Formats: sequence, C-alpha cells, structure tokens
Amino acid sequence: MEKTLIILKPDCMEKRLAGTVLNRFQEAGLDIVAAKLTRLQPALLREHYAHIADRPFFPELAQFMGSRPVLVVALQGEDAVATARKLLGPTDSKKAPKGTIRGDYGTDVSVNICHASDSPENAAIEISRFFAPNEVYA
Repeated sequence: MEKTLIILKPDCMEKRLAGTVLNRFQEAGLDIVAAKLTRLQPALLREHYAHIADRPFFPELAQFMGSRPVLVVALQGEDAVATARKLLGPTDSKKAPKGTIRGDYGTDVSVNICHASDSPENAAIEISRFFAPNEVYA
C-alpha cells in the first residue's frame, strides 16, 4: 500500500471544508493513517518548499501557509499519490475542472485547498517531515 501526504491549507480550514475534503479521499478508498493540526513555522516551510524557496512568490506562499493552523494528513491506499492528485485536479484551481476538489473550492495556484505529494518518494520524505514514525498508524 502506498502513502501520500496532504496538507489542508489555510483556505480549506477557513472555509471549513476539512471534513468535506477528507470525505472525498476516503470515498475514493484512501485511509487516514496520521493526522495533525498544526501551525507551520517559517523554518519548516523553508524546508518543505526548498525547491521553490528562491522564487519571487515564495514569501507570499510562506506567509499564506503560516497564516493559520492547517491539517496535515497521511493517507494510504492503492496508488495513493495518483489517486489524491486526480481527486484534487491541477495545481492551478482556475484550470481545475468542476468535480475536482480544487475546481470546486480553490481560488488560484497557491490558494488551492490542499498540498499533495507528487511522487511516492516525495511522500515518504514529506510524511517523515511532519510525523514521527510512531504517529503513522499503518
């Protein structure tokens, strides 16, 4: 079974969509194996977004991601990464079709309801970044 990391972003939490979004993942056959409500600190955001930390939009993204508590979730299931990303739709919510999570609830490329791991390898790295081994129940 594959795992993936999902972060229900500040816009998701502000709109009170956490239950709705998690329900979509569960209805698709993904199981919650870890969950944590947390406020993302600048050092963790720099680590998590190291691949884009030098881009001009990073400060705005980091400010947004640290603006309120988020729900960090590890999901497990068959093809968890691909399943989650298909349910979410494209990163840019403006290009995401209706029926996808981002298409239904997102605003743009950053304010897009959820972060999702882009590969099983990155999922493993991201899960270990946010959870201790004894916090993942699978």
